[in-house]
Amino acid sequence: MTSTDTRADVIVVGGGIAGVSIAYELSRTVRVTLLEMEPTLAYHTTGRSAATFLETYGGEQIRALTTGSRAFFADPPEFFDSTLMTPRPSLQFATTGRAEVIERMHAAVLRQVADAELLDGDRCHELFPLLRPEVVERGMYEPRAMALDVAALHQGYVRGARRNGAEIVRTAHVVSLQRPGDMWTGTTADGGTHRAPVVVDAAGAWADVLAAAAGVRPVGLTPLRRTIFMVDSPLGEASRGWPNCSDVDQSFYVKTAGSQFLCSPADETPCPPSDAKPDELEIARAIEAINAATTIGVRGIGASWAGLRTFAPDRNFVVGEDADVPGFFWLAGQGGYGIQTAPATARLGAALVLGQPVPADLVARGLDVTRLAPDRLLS
Repeated sequence: MTSTDTRADVIVVGGGIAGVSIAYELSRTVRVTLLEMEPTLAYHTTGRSAATFLETYGGEQIRALTTGSRAFFADPPEFFDSTLMTPRPSLQFATTGRAEVIERMHAAVLRQVADAELLDGDRCHELFPLLRPEVVERGMYEPRAMALDVAALHQGYVRGARRNGAEIVRTAHVVSLQRPGDMWTGTTADGGTHRAPVVVDAAGAWADVLAAAAGVRPVGLTPLRRTIFMVDSPLGEASRGWPNCSDVDQSFYVKTAGSQFLCSPADETPCPPSDAKPDELEIARAIEAINAATTIGVRGIGASWAGLRTFAPDRNFVVGEDADVPGFFWLAGQGGYGIQTAPATARLGAALVLGQPVPADLVARGLDVTRLAPDRLLS
């Protein structure tokens, strides 16, 4: 294997959606080298995501970044060669006795998602006819939720970054990051060396591992396994246009996929950074919950897979310069929100790296950058 040596203004580590999106934004004005440890970009979490654009999903800071990304998804730059969003409304439901949970959620999201609707159980059943009417008491409907084309989004960012002159190096596992002066030197397993005054840690589940290799104190990120599996719809193609459906208590979710449903137990099992595998026990639990709440009648499954969703302890993103180590910037902890927030998060991260103001449109949506700063986790 031939080693590679590069010199740039910024080194971005990680070739998932976080890394390629900020590489694109930064490479519009500075020289960027992106290092990915795998032979294939987006091999881990990004490449396994069944992403949906849900503006009601997550806390206030997440919603600010999600709503601030809609315009990009709706009208991306010309080098994105396909439509990124297609309509896919979302229905969250509460079982008997849990209506108050949905009602509190609805009140919390109205500032940023004014068209979110509260529904009674009958209306939930009308929208998703396989829900058991006797089980569902309340629902929240998000009519402008969308399905996202993850591959098209990721590939578009890669094309844009390369068009801007960014160098993307694969099979470049960073084993050492040192900064004896004002210049970082990253050494990869193949002997390559990569130099820049700034490093962006967009390494996903490996972000704390990369920080430790750079002599930076980890912020306490936890990768959590999420299992996905496919089942046949008893109505075949007739269910294609239905909304995605999820239990507000996160016992499962179901997304329409042609004549099938993509299902998940919404599991969050702590795991070390790794090539995650599906959890058979969680699949069995999800099948029991799905069959209790719906008449899908799951008896067997098709394909299954898993990915890692990495969270900080407070479940907000970690974005900004490390308080103790100048020139080391975090772009990590996106959990299950990284795809739907990518455009806004990349703009925010690039502004912080370049010493520019926080984008005004994000501030107007309620973004408080101090709640994403890495130093909040180190006190």
